[in-house]
Amino acid sequence: MTINRNLTRRESLKWMSFAGLGALTSFPTLSLGGGAPSGHIVVVGGGFGGATVAKYLKRLAPSLDVTLIEPERRYITCPFTNLYLGGIRSFDSLWHNFDELRDQLGVTVIHDWAKDVDVEGRRIQLAGGESVSWDRLILSPGIDIRWGTLEGYDEAAAERAPHAWKPGAQSQLLRRQLEDMEDGGTFILVAPDNPFRCPPGPYERVSMVANYLKNHKPKSKILLLDAKDGFSKQGLFMQGWERHYGDMIEWVSRSNDGRVLRVDADKLEVETEFGAIHKADVLNVVPPQKAGFIADRAAVTDASGWVPIKARTFESQLVEGVYVIGDATQAAPMPKSGFVANTQAKVTASAIIADLRGEPPVDPSWANTCYSLITPDWGISIVGVYEVYDELLREVPGSGGVSPMDAGSVFRKQEAENARAWYAGIAQDVWGTRSLS
Repeated sequence: MTINRNLTRRESLKWMSFAGLGALTSFPTLSLGGGAPSGHIVVVGGGFGGATVAKYLKRLAPSLDVTLIEPERRYITCPFTNLYLGGIRSFDSLWHNFDELRDQLGVTVIHDWAKDVDVEGRRIQLAGGESVSWDRLILSPGIDIRWGTLEGYDEAAAERAPHAWKPGAQSQLLRRQLEDMEDGGTFILVAPDNPFRCPPGPYERVSMVANYLKNHKPKSKILLLDAKDGFSKQGLFMQGWERHYGDMIEWVSRSNDGRVLRVDADKLEVETEFGAIHKADVLNVVPPQKAGFIADRAAVTDASGWVPIKARTFESQLVEGVYVIGDATQAAPMPKSGFVANTQAKVTASAIIADLRGEPPVDPSWANTCYSLITPDWGISIVGVYEVYDELLREVPGSGGVSPMDAGSVFRKQEAENARAWYAGIAQDVWGTRSLS
């Protein structure tokens, strides 16, 4: 990596190592002694958490019977969906299949919806009528939308003012709306309060929309209405916005009346806490969220809507034998990110195998690197390493941080290249597929 000359040697070494961490998607080898464990492990959800844990269970213990339940035959990722909206990545490049899991590793893959969970009987009911028994159950259901908690915003409203926070048809709808918007129009993004999937996501989305508008509809404006007074990588984002987009983007914090309380999707209007009305040409509402539906059916969520877990293993605090990984969990200070779900999955796979052998889990640690693009060649990142301390999760002191504010264009371009390398690498690690450009 070429480092900007304005950085100190210490900063250069630090960020070279962080970039390397971000590009890695394989966890350190987990070597477990003892005999071959037996049992049927059922995994619900084929994303960064679910597909990874199924894969590593079979890699670490081929004797296990592992079943993955995922309704989609091709999985589309949330990471890099913003690049699709920005016009710099194809929609097809976000899809990944399960051929490696099924054909090479021997995972049984069932494409159906998990409808209900019988915790006492240790069976999971599928929408197609099949019932599957389990010795250990791992849920990686991602998020669901809290419909109705934001006045006026329900599933029907999302067809006019898409959230696009669960990728697929919603992402394509939002892209079409951007393409149809007249030059000089206003794009409004409504950002939620914490916690939610991908803390930097709304701000990268604004960046990528700005990239598209700058190139195709340069008279347009972006209004970002935020339910918070601060956000992940804020200084870096705002520095990048000013440099690359001038006054195209306006961020309104909660204290400055950025919190939206009501949505009128038919009029493409939103009303803020102090009564201001804002009219959009394209309205993107990122609403409050909760753990995916099946977590409720398994009785592992609490009043927050998320899943409390045991720090060392990610077993549910509420139901024995059920493990939950990824965005559905309460795992702060870890963010809800694809990288985190991937590392949680590998640690949990190790913990379950140890448990089946009657052994204690290994001392765990987890990592996260989250890249965001402000332009195709201007990237920023945040890094964290996590451990268990006094049976609680914490960030390892001194382990993390964000890209340096005084980095130049060479460094930022390298971060953008690292982001693309990370995506290609983690797609290979999780699904055994190479992403398209």
